Amino acid sequence: FMNIGFDLDKVFIGYPFFLPDFIIDRLYKKKTNGELIYRIPKKPEQLLRLLIHHPLLRQPIKENIEFMRNLASKNTHRHYLISSRLGFLKNKTLNIIKKHKLNKLFEDLYFNFDNKQAHLFKNEIIQKLKIDLYVDDDRELLIFLAKKNPKTKFFWLNKKIKKTLEKNLFAINTLPEMFS
Repeated sequence: FMNIGFDLDKVFIGYPFFLPDFIIDRLYKKKTNGELIYRIPKKPEQLLRLLIHHPLLRQPIKENIEFMRNLASKNTHRHYLISSRLGFLKNKTLNIIKKHKLNKLFEDLYFNFDNKQAHLFKNEIIQKLKIDLYVDDDRELLIFLAKKNPKTKFFWLNKKIKKTLEKNLFAINTLPEMFS
């Protein structure tokens, strides 16, 4: 048995089609003195982000959900959803999980509803669950996690690059590549 962790956004649920990734990344995170920092939005921005998280704008990534269904049906590993979605998105997040029946595919679900720094939250959960493999779309976060967890294999899910980035960090284009 392996413990396998997955992020939610851009792994199973897409970003809004009209917002380029770099805009979301710029609004969400920054590096200060080489240290990764994720912004907790203030109330006005929370309202905007609640609109952007409307289910019509956050479509499921069907091929990844289907891959997960097949993986879960084999029952050979324990799968965990580990998302840094913040507390103000709790209802939207739980609704989308229920709508796409993602809760049925995972041993357990972990969300950052207490609004911790995303990389610290994920590091805490990865260590607690002794995750063997972890997939995310956030390269900077994965670089941080890979350094903190040398025994875990990390996979950066992206559409462009496919190569080894660190000894335990790999860029992949599709979820099945994590097993090749």
